[in-house]
Amino acid sequence: MKTTCEIMVQRVLPAIRAELARCMIWEHGKNQQEVAEVLELSRAAVSQYVNDKRGAEVDFSEEAQQEIKRFAACLLEGMKSREQVAGMCNVCKFVQRSGWLNKNEPDAGYCVLCGDGEIH
Repeated sequence: MKTTCEIMVQRVLPAIRAELARCMIWEHGKNQQEVAEVLELSRAAVSQYVNDKRGAEVDFSEEAQQEIKRFAACLLEGMKSREQVAGMCNVCKFVQRSGWLNKNEPDAGYCVLCGDGEIH
């Protein structure tokens, strides 16, 4: 059994980064280097996200994709590091609340960090 946090870190966060990179490139006209700077990643990592070599195994709901697109726009407008972290956490929580985890990882364990005994 994997905990919710393990699944989110291993599968969902890379998929969110991939979706952010694709959105910034395809919808906002940024190049891979610009995206790498915004996301604080290497250009090679962005290339792997855009070319489905990383983070490609998660299909987000339309609502989750819209949330990620909103966050991408905010990132491109400029955010302080603390705001970026909070934004990423909000997107991750949105994906959790959307039911993705229960549909795709029904045997996930509880999140001990949240302390509320709920599967997120």
